[in-house]
Amino acid sequence: MYKKLMNIIIISLFLSTSCKTVLKEDNPSYFPKEGLVPNEEVAIKIAEAIWFPLYGDEIYSQRPYSVILKNEIWYINGTLQDGYIGGVAYIEIQKTNGKILNVYHTK
Repeated sequence: MYKKLMNIIIISLFLSTSCKTVLKEDNPSYFPKEGLVPNEEVAIKIAEAIWFPLYGDEIYSQRPYSVILKNEIWYINGTLQDGYIGGVAYIEIQKTNGKILNVYHTK
C-alpha cells in the first residue's frame, strides 16, 4: 500500500510540473515576443478570413482597409467606396494571442 501511494504522489508531482511548463503563457513557442499578430499584413489576413464567410466577396470591395494598432489591439475596418450605399466590416484582434474581440458590419 505504501509503495502504491508513493507512486501516485510521484506521478502527481510529475504531471503538475509538466502541465505548468507547457501552459505558461510566456513560453516563446506559444507566444512570440512580437505577438501572434505581429504586423498589419497578418492582421488584415485574419480579418479577411473572418469576414469572408460572414459577408462574402463584398469585403474585398472595401479595400483599402483602415488599420490601427492601439494598446495591443488591431482595429480594422473597411472603406466605403464612392457611390456605394451601406456600411463596412469591422473587427478587433488582440495582437498578443490573436483573439477576436469584436466583429460586425455597419449599416
